[in-house]
Amino acid sequence: MESQEHVKPTDIISAMSDNKDIRSLIYMVRGQQVMLDSDLAKLYKVETKVFNQAVNRNLDRFPDNFRFQLTKEEFDALRSQIATSNGKGGRRYRPYMFTEQGIAMLSGVLRSDIAVQMSIRIMNAFVEMRRFISNNALLFEKISSIELKQLEYQKSTDEKFDKVFRYIADHAEVEQKIFFDGQIYDAFSLITSIIQKAQNEIILIDGYVDVDTLNILAKKNKGTDAKIYTYASATLSNKDVEKFNSQYPTLTIKKTQVFHDRFIILDKKMAYHIGASIKDAGKKCFGISLMKDNEIVIELLNRLKTI
Repeated sequence: MESQEHVKPTDIISAMSDNKDIRSLIYMVRGQQVMLDSDLAKLYKVETKVFNQAVNRNLDRFPDNFRFQLTKEEFDALRSQIATSNGKGGRRYRPYMFTEQGIAMLSGVLRSDIAVQMSIRIMNAFVEMRRFISNNALLFEKISSIELKQLEYQKSTDEKFDKVFRYIADHAEVEQKIFFDGQIYDAFSLITSIIQKAQNEIILIDGYVDVDTLNILAKKNKGTDAKIYTYASATLSNKDVEKFNSQYPTLTIKKTQVFHDRFIILDKKMAYHIGASIKDAGKKCFGISLMKDNEIVIELLNRLKTI
């Protein structure tokens, strides 16, 4: 499998829409996200018995934090969910659960093209679930019991379930987020979601922009203008800008040495402080912070007027 440092954002984002069904098969057991052996076997297109036999032949690759068998109490607690969602309530043995690390190991054990591609899809689904839970933890704590009941009612159909996610997208805001080295997908996904909040204008202050920066800005909403303030040494050429504008107008570039830190300003109303160039997001440890003081946003905009 290709390492995360070599995975381009444009390659990753295309798989996001394929992960909805997989996310519904992820359970929370012992405080971590896991998947059932039978569900994994189905995804990898093998029988559950054959699947577990392949794993048992390579047990040295699956320590307890990669794979574990449910206790009777855990199985009883999970049985109703399994029976309702997957129709597997009649299983005669306690299933094995695989953690994210265990699933990453499966592609090397099952040894097939399907296994490799499916492992990539499953890992992407885990990342999406982890990011969703992390970014909305505060929201879940603040929602009153009445609102929770309303949200649960909305989940009764797929259409109403989508409204819950739109509700969360409209009301939840990440104030601070830190990413560690290797979290390229998580960082790219969050920065993309920030870019897509803008309806009219995006201002990016980043001294080290390049073509990868444009790949991220290409995710902006149609009709949203983009302005980049960057160093004179930035590698973007006039031809790069022309190609971008031919498909995603309108982008303008201004050169300045005034700024050291990186900022994203949306619609002249909201600003984020970013600890690394967005083209390098996730390659090293960095943070993103929402700037809650509107006066600071105004000061930034006034400073830009002088350039």
